[in-house]
Amino acid sequence: MSVRRALALAACGLAGGSVLLSAVVVGKQPARGGGDSEPRPGGSAVPSAAPPGLLLLPPTASCPPTAGWIERPAGSGSYWDSNWDRREPLALINLKKKHEETGEEELASRLDHCKAKATRHIFLIRHSQYNLDGRADKDRTLTPLGREQAELTGRRLASLGLKFDQIIHSSMTRATETTEIISKHLPGVKKISTDLLREGAPIEPDPPVSHWKPEAVQYYEDGARIEAAFRNFIHRADAKQEEDSYEIFVCHANVIRYIVCRALQFPPEGWLRLSLNNGSITHLVIRPNGRVALRTLGDTGFMPPDKITRT
Repeated sequence: MSVRRALALAACGLAGGSVLLSAVVVGKQPARGGGDSEPRPGGSAVPSAAPPGLLLLPPTASCPPTAGWIERPAGSGSYWDSNWDRREPLALINLKKKHEETGEEELASRLDHCKAKATRHIFLIRHSQYNLDGRADKDRTLTPLGREQAELTGRRLASLGLKFDQIIHSSMTRATETTEIISKHLPGVKKISTDLLREGAPIEPDPPVSHWKPEAVQYYEDGARIEAAFRNFIHRADAKQEEDSYEIFVCHANVIRYIVCRALQFPPEGWLRLSLNNGSITHLVIRPNGRVALRTLGDTGFMPPDKITRT
């Protein structure tokens, strides 16, 4: 593979399939004569010569297509979409209804009314080890070690001294049992079960793997559901929320990895490059301005080494 081709592929991967033109610092390139640009098929033009020290990389067709339900921000160089959760204050008001007399004052007041004030702390917990031999979901119960792992996770969460608001968990057996054990360490915290967080195939991974190849219809069905879970649960706080919140979500590795990629606006196709242990804790923070930070990813440092598994 040529250096030019390799650099083009690398740039494509970094931008999640959205790079159209990249510049990479290399040795000085010879200038081409004959004008400022050269025609391309379809009538467009590209610079005929790179500035000294830069190598222009043309688009490459090898970038994987993005799933239809993933929206890419259009923009000029910035890849962070500040309205990723559709809760940016300016997007929530109708500018056409701005009062003619009050003008900017009313606009500022309405914007302030729509602004989030609190920070959301999202704790994503992967279920504990379970019986892989079970045929149906009801048979895939936690193993004795899995129950120990859930106890350790519950103790860890309790030791943080936080006032947790709720535990939302997948309706699958292994997630439900993990939740029941964790909740014993967090008395009084309400529990909510949902089908949206059930395990599945969120999006075709890139690069592909040979040992796991779901049918295309599974990506079609599961992907929309897991994306719906992301949109329902992962967003900045409501404007009416006055205090910071701490919420626990007990679900599955595929779901958590996809959510992390989406929340950080990383290419979601890269979810399978991450790895999570059973009973691990992933901590996302969503600020009032919509900025997202990953505090921990798959933390199991609170478990003895002989209790750590990844099944």
